[in-house]
Amino acid sequence: MGVPKFYRWLSERYPLINQPGATVFPVMDNLYLDMNGIIHNCTHGNREDVSLSEEEMVEAIFRYLDKIMHIMRPQKLLFMAVDGVAPRAKMNQQRSRRFKTAKEAEAARLEAEKAGGAPDKQRERFDSNCITPGTSFMARLSAHVKFFIRKRMAEDPVWRRPTIVFSGHDVPGEGEHKIMEYIRWMKRDPGYLPNTRHCLYGLDADLIMLALVSHEPHFCLLREVVSYVGGGRGQPSRDIFENPCQEHFVILHIGLLRDYLELEFSSGTALPFAFELERVIDDLILFCMLVGNDFLPPLPTLDIAEGSLDKLFELYKALLPEMGGYVSHGGHLHRGRLELLLSRLAASEAADLASRARDA
Repeated sequence: MGVPKFYRWLSERYPLINQPGATVFPVMDNLYLDMNGIIHNCTHGNREDVSLSEEEMVEAIFRYLDKIMHIMRPQKLLFMAVDGVAPRAKMNQQRSRRFKTAKEAEAARLEAEKAGGAPDKQRERFDSNCITPGTSFMARLSAHVKFFIRKRMAEDPVWRRPTIVFSGHDVPGEGEHKIMEYIRWMKRDPGYLPNTRHCLYGLDADLIMLALVSHEPHFCLLREVVSYVGGGRGQPSRDIFENPCQEHFVILHIGLLRDYLELEFSSGTALPFAFELERVIDDLILFCMLVGNDFLPPLPTLDIAEGSLDKLFELYKALLPEMGGYVSHGGHLHRGRLELLLSRLAASEAADLASRARDA
């Protein structure tokens, strides 16, 4: 569900939502780990020349988990979620991506052989397609992680304090959605405390949206520091995963982002209806989907790099009094209000395409 460039755009629009790791992190009740990001980065990362044995990969994952645990020190819950079998739409996307990965790996191997390089049988390049629910690698890794959890609980008081839940690859659903489902399940408990402090680890931009639509006031995201210098893709360096420390992380405060949104959208023109921040957040997430995500193509003239989200936000603020209400409610769309917004957006479409053609 990720929107390309969304985190960078959000950080530039609301820079104070990011708290650098050199400061004191807040105490959290619940810590949720989207494990697949850790597994991918500790096994192969974003460097093609890195080749580790399975034992080295597992040890790297353990070190990283232990470091995150000691940085955040959750008081009540640690929830670790590995991607299980995904829904059909995501499965189709994963299938095409994994075929592409295998084809590129084979092409790289043939190219190396043509250049005279002999393959190293002892240290073959790791096939990231192994990080798939149901593979023997994931079965072994799950067994290792369960052993590691039991060992740390027996030896380390930081691990002994919270309740630990491990949702492995054999539990259906993507890790981030299993986490959100667990949060919704907790909120249905009559004894749930509304001031519970949540922290979710992961680099995916869609985690920001999932945290917002949880409508929890005390929520933050733990992310690695990324660099966009020199046109980089915004990926953390491999050094972070090899030698993790608190300075390599940043906390994104969803609660502060909610305050920014409330200030921005409630201080304009007086509304003929009651202002509801939660409804505004739902509408803004819908507009982010119009810019495109993993499953929906974007509208042709909408691109975050061209300021489309800024344009959508300003248009929404201007039209909100005229619409007489919010665009979405309880997962359902008010088609008349959405049509009004899209018609105003379409009015500038020809000019946007002409401008894009001139710049090409």
